[in-house]
Amino acid sequence: MKKILLNNRPQGKPTTSNFEFVTEDIELAIKDGEILLEAAYVSVDPYLRGRMSDAKSYIPSFELNKPVHSGVIAKVIASKNENFKEGDYVSGMLNWQTQQVSNGDGLLKVDGSKAPLSTYLGILGMTGLTAYLGLNEIGKPKAGETIVVSGAAGAVGSVVGQIAKILGLNVIGIAGTDDKIAMLKTKFGFDAGINYNTSKDINADIKALAPNGVDIYFDNVGGPISDAVLFNINRFARMIICGAISVYNNTELPKSASVQPFLIKNSALMQGFIVSNYADKFPEAMKHLSGWLAEGKLTYTETIVEGFDNIPNAFIDLFEGKNKGKMIVKI
Repeated sequence: MKKILLNNRPQGKPTTSNFEFVTEDIELAIKDGEILLEAAYVSVDPYLRGRMSDAKSYIPSFELNKPVHSGVIAKVIASKNENFKEGDYVSGMLNWQTQQVSNGDGLLKVDGSKAPLSTYLGILGMTGLTAYLGLNEIGKPKAGETIVVSGAAGAVGSVVGQIAKILGLNVIGIAGTDDKIAMLKTKFGFDAGINYNTSKDINADIKALAPNGVDIYFDNVGGPISDAVLFNINRFARMIICGAISVYNNTELPKSASVQPFLIKNSALMQGFIVSNYADKFPEAMKHLSGWLAEGKLTYTETIVEGFDNIPNAFIDLFEGKNKGKMIVKI
């Protein structure tokens, strides 16, 4: 059995030296009420970077010399729990281990015959829920409005844009390569895109693509990109703060625009959130997401890396924008 521990806390961008691989030649035994799980797919996500530091946050930090954990799809290979049988697949927050024992708490059965198993870590998992609930609960979108999505080619951003199109919005995505911009427009139906690596003036580009201003901003990146959006927001604009991947690895406080004048001048709302804030609305969101997926109104892109040993590298690659859509490791 292999597992991946947090060896030391990253200073700046994570490296492979922050992780330690441990192999234990032991037989995992289960007691009454327990199940033995074998990892099938592991989700790597930008928010895990925050948990690798010891700064106070909304969720406890990972402990040093203990396994890292994230969303995992696992197969039940032995069971003494009446709620699970051998061969079932489950989704839940589990350790980065090839095998582990669980009492079943917090695990949900997933059905690979209805959708590919990996989608339960992405568009039918926390990714989809985050996109749907952030957009609807904070953004309160109305047909005809204009939304800008940063990190638009990522897991959450690509779903946000599609839902916004379903709801009748004009959708502008910001991403880091021409290839990603093309994907946003052809695969995900975005109306327009901006490549932040080649743009000479993101503020001007937004103004050109949204001459009537921006009503909703779904922010996955923070930093200078988000500063540029502020210059284009409309009266009563809503800014949904989902992530800030551009600053997660900063070792110094970033210099950024002061948001207060923009918010006051436009009577605008800026609100951060975590998806668990809206746990009571998960069933409603899942109903819409699964329905749209079945109807072909939603699609998705995954970047699947193979091999348990490649989990840390896949995680690190997130910060270099090497993923299109959801980054998943297939074990």
